[in-house]
Amino acid sequence: MGIRQFPCPISYALYSRFMTNSEQTTRKEIRNFLEKIVVDAGVGRLSQTPNFEDKALVQVMRDIADMTGQAPQMRRATKSIAGFKIREGQIVGVRVTLRREKMVDFFERLITIVLPRVRDFGGLALSAVDHGGTLNVGVREQVVFPEISPEHSPVTFSIGASIVPKVKHREKALQMYRKLGVPLKKTAEAKGKKKRGKRK
Repeated sequence: MGIRQFPCPISYALYSRFMTNSEQTTRKEIRNFLEKIVVDAGVGRLSQTPNFEDKALVQVMRDIADMTGQAPQMRRATKSIAGFKIREGQIVGVRVTLRREKMVDFFERLITIVLPRVRDFGGLALSAVDHGGTLNVGVREQVVFPEISPEHSPVTFSIGASIVPKVKHREKALQMYRKLGVPLKKTAEAKGKKKRGKRK
């Protein structure tokens, strides 16, 4: 794969002026393959902390913006759920939808930098790709993104990214994800054979 690692959107803007032909081709393939990437973070647990909207929420909004290069939108509960202490209108998450160049930038950083930095990362399960080809990736702590400094972001939270392809066919999407370097695990059948070998 011709994707080169880069630490943040700012440095990438400089690097993009000197991209090789293969790197330009790879970015074009990503852009033609993907429709959008939806990045979201649930803040239900954090919303119970004191001064949530003045402190934790401000940081979450800032971190998501730094990670994606785009300001997120707040999501509010449409109804109250007593069991989860959620009130109608309460902020329960933030979300951003990426398209075009910002979508490509985020995809490249996620694959080449972020996932390899996840502790004990062994690849994405095939079940992460649904029947329509959408790849769902979850990251437990946002600090694995190079744009985030633990010193300036003391509140940790998980994020999810739904990578939506234009082609709505799972097998074709899987083939393209592998071509673009997405670290998908081997098939369940292959893993089963390996386990049986170990038991012997």
